[in-house]
Amino acid sequence: MLRRIDLRDVRSDDGTASPDYRTLVPRADFDVESALAVVRPICDAVRDRGVAAIREYSAKFDGVDSEEIAVPAAALARALDELDPAVRAGLEESIRRLRATCEAELERDVVTDLGPGARVTQRMIAVDRVGLYVPGGVAPLVSSVVMNVVPAQVAGVGSIALTSSPQKSVPNDWGAGLPHPTILAACALLGIDEVYAVGGAQAIAMLAYGAGPCRKVDLVTGPGNIYTVSAKRLLKGIVGIDSEAGPTEIAILADDTADAAFVAADLISQAEHDPMAASVLVTDSLRLADDVEAELDKQVAATRHVERIRTALSGEQSGIVLVTGVDQGLDVVNAYAAEHLEIQTADAAAVAARVRNAGAIFVGPFAPVSLGDYCAGSNHVLPTAGCACHSSGLSVRAFVRAVHVIEYTQDALLEVADHVMTLADAEDLPGHGAAVRVRVDADAGTGDRDS
Repeated sequence: MLRRIDLRDVRSDDGTASPDYRTLVPRADFDVESALAVVRPICDAVRDRGVAAIREYSAKFDGVDSEEIAVPAAALARALDELDPAVRAGLEESIRRLRATCEAELERDVVTDLGPGARVTQRMIAVDRVGLYVPGGVAPLVSSVVMNVVPAQVAGVGSIALTSSPQKSVPNDWGAGLPHPTILAACALLGIDEVYAVGGAQAIAMLAYGAGPCRKVDLVTGPGNIYTVSAKRLLKGIVGIDSEAGPTEIAILADDTADAAFVAADLISQAEHDPMAASVLVTDSLRLADDVEAELDKQVAATRHVERIRTALSGEQSGIVLVTGVDQGLDVVNAYAAEHLEIQTADAAAVAARVRNAGAIFVGPFAPVSLGDYCAGSNHVLPTAGCACHSSGLSVRAFVRAVHVIEYTQDALLEVADHVMTLADAEDLPGHGAAVRVRVDADAGTGDRDS
């Protein structure tokens, strides 16, 4: 089911250095740029025609036609009332744990005194209004409600709008046209009362431009399919975005101490998301590779979404990468920069400490990615497609801005005035220097300085 890529004897072209593993590891073909031609007219239509265009695209892509895009308060209340108590308990624990880690990472204002009367304060200011996108197409990702909302709330965002695809058919006589009731219940549980039944590129355009009852937002966060991601790329600048998160991916670095059943189950867990999901095992153990393949044959057959999982596991984005040892394995996974990276080796903590590039790192046999998807206290909105080498997962930091506040007295300015004027002249920007010189001349004329 998984193809094998043998890197044990691979060398660079000149044979003197390690090869560029980024060109050798499995990777999905996720061409965001190619989707721009599809999403541009959608976004333009929403900008120009608002809710009318949104309704047309909801009918075309989601198979529903509703007069209203805003979810009524009664629907949110009903969803929470009818939520399975066990699901509610799981959501509450997920919220509690994530809120604890978010509150711990919340940055405080930092004051730096550079001398008498010279102070710079870095203020952390929350974004005024954000739009949160929650996928609801292939699966109702209720956990993504938690992962988007909690850090925004902890950051102090004052206005939150959430949108998710309208469902053509939902359980328990809910009828068509609303997001999945479990998603609505999670919104109600978190106190989010501005919810829209809009998905895809049209949802991103609605948030970016504003349409009907939805006012324009300052920032859009949340994962989605290639069209959602492409819309975020297109509208970046009109609205802030968190990242261009594509299909999910898992890499597992494992040696012969790993449990093949655990490894196989974890590869399946991410393949279950999407036919384009990537599942990659990096190992120096042929025995483990063989045992994992046997476990996959057995476990996949017993899962609910067999076709989706088989498609993902057999795709070009998935595979077993054979290496000569953990050191080469680390080189490979650092080059791959996985969204989710599991370390299932001897002394896993020490190996994990050497990882440079990953969205999130899961250490040891009892920290599967599924734990992070729900109740680890970490966030599961993470960089994909190798972007973990330069980007971070969603956190409180995504919802705040650092603003420097500069306070200088007259004496403090005069202390550095010559440096400012000299540097302004060096850049041939005399007006910059003049803005300081006029203050120096005023001081020389009056002999009066404030303190």
